Formats: sequence, C-alpha cells, structure tokens
Amino acid sequence: MPVTSTTREAVSEAFSRRESAGRRLAEDSERITRACRAMAVRFHRGGKLIVFGNGGAGTDASHIAVEFMHPVVVGKRALPAMALGNDAATVSAVGARDGLAEVFAHQVRHWGAPADMALGVSSDGWCANVLKGLEAAREQGLFTMALLGGDGGAIARSAAVDHALIAGSEDPAVVKEIHVTMYHVLWELVHVFHARTRPDTAR
Repeated sequence: MPVTSTTREAVSEAFSRRESAGRRLAEDSERITRACRAMAVRFHRGGKLIVFGNGGAGTDASHIAVEFMHPVVVGKRALPAMALGNDAATVSAVGARDGLAEVFAHQVRHWGAPADMALGVSSDGWCANVLKGLEAAREQGLFTMALLGGDGGAIARSAAVDHALIAGSEDPAVVKEIHVTMYHVLWELVHVFHARTRPDTAR
C-alpha cells in the first residue's frame, strides 16, 4: 500500500513534536550539569536517591531506581536508590489513613537523611503528593529535583525544588519519552562526575 501525503505529514509532525521537546532539553544543559554534579557529590558522601511519582511516572521512578542500583552497563558501579511507589503496602496504608497527598511525604520523612536526594516525577507538574514529597525532602535538607512536563506547573514554581527539568510539551506521550531520555542522561552524567568528584569539593 503506498504511503499517502497525509500519512507522511502525520509522521513528520509526530517527529517534529519530539524533536522540539528534545531540543529544549538539550538547551537546558547547564542546569542538568549542575544537578548531576551535585548528585555525584552526595553519592560520594553516602547519600541515596529517593524517587517517586504516580501512575506512569511511578513506573519511571522504579526504572530510575533500578538503573542506579543495578546498572545495565557492565563496569558501572551501583549507587543506592529507592522508588517509594514500590511498597504497595505502605502506599495503601498511608493513603487510607492520611490521604494520597501524604504517601510520598510520609516516606521521605522516615527514609530521608540530609545527605540524600529526592527526585519527583510528574507529567504535568501538578501532582500534589509529588510536591508534598519534595517539600518534606527540603525540610529535611535533601537535595531536590523534579522531572516535569507542560510548563512545569506548581512543582517547577516551588521553592522546595533545587532543579526542575521540564519536558516542554503538553502531549503526555512526548513527555514520557523525553523523561526517559532525561533520566538516562542523568544516570550517565552522574557516573561521569562521580568518577571525577571528591566529597569535599561540594558547595
């Protein structure tokens, strides 16, 4: 069956939406670099990465944690990380008693230590429980980051977030794809800085 001009246009437009969002991520290279260096220093100091999100973002959180804990690239060292959505019993218990808005904040308060890092993932930047988790992390002195979509929403505007990395698209599929690229880049650069950075070089 021949490819029609309408089909070609649809394919071109689909790639164009992804290209523009990816280009905006690349233009944020300075922020990404600073975040990765800060993460590497905290890993050197014995800190761990605590990741959380809802739904599809929750699966991203699990993916991020396992990539740090069990790198697929041979020779890369494991770095401590955990995804808060993986413990269904705790999530459902906190949600039933205190409400879903508290499911991440409650765990951060009990798992987090000042040397740690908190990474919240939200496809639109408006997830109340992700924001509360980051706010709880900031209160305890953790380094805070967020992977967001759209315009970043309330999370990007929060003083509780040290670094907000935004996939600038309203299309949830594109946001998901850019987030995967984002955290693969984070993982890669954290390892680069981890190999070059000493704990006493942090500011």
